Amino acid sequence: MGFFADLHIHSRFSRATSRGLTLRTLAEGAARKGISVLGTGDFTHPAWFAELEAGLAGAEPGLFRLEDGPPGVRFMLTAEISTIYKQGDRVRKVHHLVTAPGMDAARKISSSLAKVGNILSDGRPILGITSRNLLEIVLQAGEGTMLVPAHIWTPWFSALGSKSGFDSIAECYGDLAGHVFAVETGLSSDPAMNWMVKSLDGYRLISNSDAHSADKLGREATVLSCGLDYFAIERAFRTGEGLEGTVEFFPEEGKYHLDGHRGCGVVLTPEETAERGGICPVCGRKVTVGVLSRVEELADRHDGTMPESGRPFSSLIPLAEIVAELMGVGSATKRVRQACDSLIASLGSELHLLREADVEDIRAAAGDTLALAVGRMRAGEVHREAGFDGEYGRIRIFRDSEGDRLSSGELLGTPLGRPKKGGARAKGKTGQPMRFDG
Repeated sequence: MGFFADLHIHSRFSRATSRGLTLRTLAEGAARKGISVLGTGDFTHPAWFAELEAGLAGAEPGLFRLEDGPPGVRFMLTAEISTIYKQGDRVRKVHHLVTAPGMDAARKISSSLAKVGNILSDGRPILGITSRNLLEIVLQAGEGTMLVPAHIWTPWFSALGSKSGFDSIAECYGDLAGHVFAVETGLSSDPAMNWMVKSLDGYRLISNSDAHSADKLGREATVLSCGLDYFAIERAFRTGEGLEGTVEFFPEEGKYHLDGHRGCGVVLTPEETAERGGICPVCGRKVTVGVLSRVEELADRHDGTMPESGRPFSSLIPLAEIVAELMGVGSATKRVRQACDSLIASLGSELHLLREADVEDIRAAAGDTLALAVGRMRAGEVHREAGFDGEYGRIRIFRDSEGDRLSSGELLGTPLGRPKKGGARAKGKTGQPMRFDG
């Protein structure tokens, strides 16, 4: 029986994060999503680290639990570090996921980083050291510490990004590159895209949510079947043994999938960008070159082959987005949250519902529309509007032409779809799943 790990997240001490992020809200959010091992995020921030020391108790080797928290949730000490420096006549901006097997190792990393930069101002500190030197600091903190290049294709802040990255992971980390054995794919790419680049064959591909709020936990995650302890997870990342695969966004939903200019409303495919010489047709400036273009620039495998190191993956739409589409309202509304809580109470955690729950059980609990939606998503039968230049894309299950049929209940010959305005179906209670048909 496998489990899910989501290791790249943030606390309320990082910029642009929910002020409600506490250890309890994170633990409860992880349980709701079905995540067994959750990163703490931001352990380098002194105030957050003090909360981690006070609130967490030792569990399995290298893992922690929240006192009186959900029994199935464990925490791993993690942090994201931003390094900005000049190398090879270019300014490099690279983000890294760092993990530690215990409080002492985390404290050593933070102490070393405090000597080279400010770790107080942000949960994700920005430091003027090279990626190679950051890796050295992490390794010196003790056995089992890890550094994973974060969201490796993001244009502005990653090891391979179009704006400030390198052409290989080895080039980024220099003589210590052999100590990097896993990379994070990021929201705008999936493993199949990464398989196009042979230089990545030697790395394990992992996925995490990079969540800035509890609701975003588990939107991407890593599937493991190793022992539930830090060192077993480290070994799975290093050797592949016990690494079963990943849960992914549809990459088009990521906010840097295609090229373009958000301010100009211009979105371009890689071919269109090449035809225009990388210039925005509206303002005449260079467009932000997205992940797909950058992958294709470095690609040297085009036959769709999965390398020996590759693992299966599944592309999912967050449950709130599916429910919001069926209801015809925003995904952050109270009605959607209420409906999702009811579904989870009836059918199990969100990741279980989206990946594994029997479609007939979904149909019995919530009706034909949700069952149809989940089936289409699992089959990849979705409609994609790709994100670009910081603008999230949109993944829809039903075509525009199906909207009226959903609202009127004509699809499948049953009264499917959005609750009628003022109808009782918009007022489901937790534990009483809301139906999306009559």
